[in-house]
Amino acid sequence: MRENENLTKLGSKTTEYKSDYAPEVLESFSNRHPGNDYFVKFNCPEFTSLCPITGQPDFANIVISYVPDEKLVESKSLKLYLFSFRNHGDFHEDVVNTIMKDLIRLLDPKYIEVWGRFLPRGGLSIDPYCNYGKPGTRWEAAAWERLMKHDMLPEAVDNR
Repeated sequence: MRENENLTKLGSKTTEYKSDYAPEVLESFSNRHPGNDYFVKFNCPEFTSLCPITGQPDFANIVISYVPDEKLVESKSLKLYLFSFRNHGDFHEDVVNTIMKDLIRLLDPKYIEVWGRFLPRGGLSIDPYCNYGKPGTRWEAAAWERLMKHDMLPEAVDNR
């Protein structure tokens, strides 16, 4: 770790698990390859949140993919952030958009997408997807193209 990085979660001997939505736990560090376009992908198969109406738990696989610019998200802080939704009530569509917007604020990425694959409740699964490309760059057009073609060839839903 470089001295100019202000990471407090990584390597900490004590970890505080926030019990409700906590974007302040997110941390970033400098991208050593900002001139390269490459994807970073996170898969959180044990994501949980609460239905804002019934309070019942919702379970999902949250997939976050982004093309970094100057900053990368520190993975332990991302885990703590995603865990903070555990007792938070939000609709599935709000969850993925909130995650994306918080990461845009933190990282200012070239491109990002967040896909929530929620397990069914009441016989219906909901899989919201959102994305963003930095305005004025080729990633803005790429985001639109990706959105228009999203889920054209969905994988078999065999784990629900």
